[in-house]
Amino acid sequence: MTVAQEAGAVTAHEDPVHTRAVIIGSGFSGLGMAIALQKQGFGPSDFVILEKADEIGGTWRDNTYPGCACDIPSHMYSFSFEPKPDWTHMWSLQPEIFGYLKGIADKYGLRRYVRFGSRVDRAQWDDAEMRWHVFTDGGQEYVAQFLISGAGALHIPLVPDIEGRDEFAGVAFHSAQWDHSVDLTGKRVAVIGTGASAIQLIPVIVEDVAELQVYQRTPPWVMPRPNNALPQWLRRIFTDVPGARALTRAAIYWLHEVVGFGMTKQPGLLRVGTLLGIWNIRRSVKDKALRRKLIPDYRAGCKRILNSDTYYRGIANPKTQVITEPIARMTRDGIVTADGVEHAVDVVVFATGFHVTDSYSYVEVKGPGGEDLVDRWNREGVEAHRGVAVADMPNLFYLLGPNTGLGHNSVVFMIESQIRYVAKAIAAVDRARAQAVAPTRAAQDAFNAELQGDLAKTVWSTGGCRSWYMDSRGVNRTLWSGMTWQYWLALRRFKASEYAFLRR
Repeated sequence: MTVAQEAGAVTAHEDPVHTRAVIIGSGFSGLGMAIALQKQGFGPSDFVILEKADEIGGTWRDNTYPGCACDIPSHMYSFSFEPKPDWTHMWSLQPEIFGYLKGIADKYGLRRYVRFGSRVDRAQWDDAEMRWHVFTDGGQEYVAQFLISGAGALHIPLVPDIEGRDEFAGVAFHSAQWDHSVDLTGKRVAVIGTGASAIQLIPVIVEDVAELQVYQRTPPWVMPRPNNALPQWLRRIFTDVPGARALTRAAIYWLHEVVGFGMTKQPGLLRVGTLLGIWNIRRSVKDKALRRKLIPDYRAGCKRILNSDTYYRGIANPKTQVITEPIARMTRDGIVTADGVEHAVDVVVFATGFHVTDSYSYVEVKGPGGEDLVDRWNREGVEAHRGVAVADMPNLFYLLGPNTGLGHNSVVFMIESQIRYVAKAIAAVDRARAQAVAPTRAAQDAFNAELQGDLAKTVWSTGGCRSWYMDSRGVNRTLWSGMTWQYWLALRRFKASEYAFLRR
């Protein structure tokens, strides 16, 4: 019985679409992979991009909350092959990054490959055909030789399961699903969480609200960072002076690698960050009792280091109340904390992050012999070879896969390394006149054993905190264990000896 026959319960609204490659997602990963396939000679019918939404952009399409911006300088948080010399800010705001991605899609004619409104539900490998059968939740089937996930890990909002949440009579939404129809002016607003999105939106909305309640479980380390608009003369230099933008990009890169050295090789050096973070609190917050609530009890870098020149001013605003008592439940009118106090609220914003370590389980993947990849990962932990390919799963590739996130530099750098690696893998299949390729278990196990050994020495393992980098077993399945140039070096060559080639 073929995969298509087994899937008889799903009625496709069109005949199966046959293509060489299916790319999931149209953010930086998906668009970058599409450009690489174009350069490799893939034509209009040779690949498709399946996008769940009605526009490209991924993270930078979905996150539109007030103050949304990138925490890596834009001259680094962009494709090396597609520089933008006229960024208006050093750390660009969401609309400009979103516009950058839409401009790339238009320049390279990528929209013709995109199937919007196509959320991938499952994928099955057909042993006889040596092809992936990919199904959307609408029932459409795609048959492809290669399956490349560019969905990333920061796309499924995490909303805590608080008792009584459904009883709340006010408005509640996640920061990544911001409801722009809600006017916060004069409202009592609760922000649950003090992570990356919270520190950006809090100083913006506090100006309009009547009262702001900030529910903090663990305080973050926040470093000072002014982000005024770049002057026109500097933008003209980046545009008109040869080498100015490239030199700036290089300087940004190596500065962040210095931070990465501290995080991965010498965590003791991060005491400088601790001192800088404490100074940032003291200069902005005069209330000593409030200061004590804001100073973390773990080493800087153990959790994601955040950057803002305005967050603590928003926290110190007389309208703001920082609540550290755990949330017990929600009621019709507000939030009840563990001390029994009920806080009246009109609007609740969940700034509670995303499903990260379990994000890969949202697409059912069945490989050779019907092996369920999600079941394997639930048993053994989420692992991939070089963070890209999965042992015994032919022609399956993940961009920003397990252990390729960063705590210090631009993930776009990592994405580009992976895109080149996947393109080389596809070329290797063609050269070998094979149908498929998959890493061996031995190669994957050796890579991950070394990686986890290195991670045990980093600030994320020794800094005294519990973070979303860890899975339910306390194993870091999110971050790369070293410097980004080391990852680039590890993926510079596609080593055929680490793989098994499959032929009919």
